[in-house]
Amino acid sequence: MSLIEVKNISKSFGSLKVLEDVNLTVEEGERIAIIGGSGCGKSVFLRSLELLEIPDKGKIFIDGEEITSGRADVNKIRRKMGMVYQKFYLFSHMNVLENLCLAPVKLLGMPRAEAEAHAMEWLSKVGLTSKVHSMPQNLSGGQQQRIAICRSLMMSPKVLLFDEPTSALDPTMVGEVLAMIRMLTKQNMTMLIVTHEMNFAREVANRVLFFADKGIYEQGTPDEIFDNPKREKTIAFIRKLKYFSYDINEKDFDLLAMQGGIRNFTEKYGIDSKLTYRLELCSEELIYEILSGCYGSQDKDININFEISYSESDSSTVINLVSGGKKFNPFDIDEDSDDDAHLGIVMLKRISAGKINYDFSDGLNKIEIKL
Repeated sequence: MSLIEVKNISKSFGSLKVLEDVNLTVEEGERIAIIGGSGCGKSVFLRSLELLEIPDKGKIFIDGEEITSGRADVNKIRRKMGMVYQKFYLFSHMNVLENLCLAPVKLLGMPRAEAEAHAMEWLSKVGLTSKVHSMPQNLSGGQQQRIAICRSLMMSPKVLLFDEPTSALDPTMVGEVLAMIRMLTKQNMTMLIVTHEMNFAREVANRVLFFADKGIYEQGTPDEIFDNPKREKTIAFIRKLKYFSYDINEKDFDLLAMQGGIRNFTEKYGIDSKLTYRLELCSEELIYEILSGCYGSQDKDININFEISYSESDSSTVINLVSGGKKFNPFDIDEDSDDDAHLGIVMLKRISAGKINYDFSDGLNKIEIKL
């Protein structure tokens, strides 16, 4: 039996649909990282597991019990899950020991002495026994978050849910919280972790979910998602791709407007002047070559899409051009010929060091150039 089963859950806020028919199965001991852009529904999904957000439809089973059932003892089922939030939510009027002991004493009926002994065990594991009588306001953000994680563990949950546990922390404190989560992976703790820390997700997770388009857009092992993503939006997110796109529908198009758009794009993302010049040169030479080679003098139906993608992760730049018209490979020329008409293409081939792909399929000329 799976520890968590999610069947076709959907969630909207007014007219805004955030999740639509999402399905997921989580086995005991799995460590699942949930990644994706802001507003893609990651936190809403996580909160839905505890019914902190009520799905509009669908069913959620926790350790075989349906928490979405109208007859469910929701609070009892929730105790099987520990939630760690972006903010720590420690009780400011209680010291560390009181924060840790409150829930197991009140909700589980644990004797106070047993709860205190249990609390000291966790504080010892995370190196915070000296803070046992400290008030939350006297702790650093990293210390508060570690205490918050210990508080969840005091209830002996079957699964821990982390909702961006490091996003509220100063960068200098992120490492100590991530180290604690790594420690829990060694204890075979089942975890779902919403995070923006890609290296961390790759290190601790054995499955990664990429959220987009109102649900799980792509999932796989860390190597599959981070090294070999299959779907377009996953690729763009992992590689932090930025796009410039320009459509050409007539031969007498506005070249200066397109070049201005390229320059604005490169300035926005800090692309250096040398690469900017190459992009402007490549775009002009390639488009005019395609216009003359794919379309006749009387052709009115011009259909060219020119796109630049720039990866912030490794500064790689790719030009893609898709054109209708007749089949024509502008790079199928003899570089040693004396034909000056194709000097621009010869230059382009040399600039790209031969990293050019041409394909004609579905009636379209498709060109990819890596700079």
